Amino acid sequence: ELKHEMATGGSHDRLEDETGDLLFTVVNLARHLGVDPESALRRTNAKFEHRFRHVEDRLAGDGRTTEDAKLEEMDVLWNEAKGRT
Repeated sequence: ELKHEMATGGSHDRLEDETGDLLFTVVNLARHLGVDPESALRRTNAKFEHRFRHVEDRLAGDGRTTEDAKLEEMDVLWNEAKGRT
């Protein structure tokens, strides 16, 4: 249903409702798999922060910021960070 709302230009409220349904489904899947959803999200957030910090640090080494960099360049740095974790 979310895919349909996205494809048909659904209202913000409809997109929010369907996104909520998707999140609820993922939480239930995690519980079914014996995974604590909160722990999984915290772990993922920590990985994201670590990788984003790597991107920022590498750019800062060249006197730049994420606002200055092209998305493709940040993708390369992101993948570099992924290889280190």
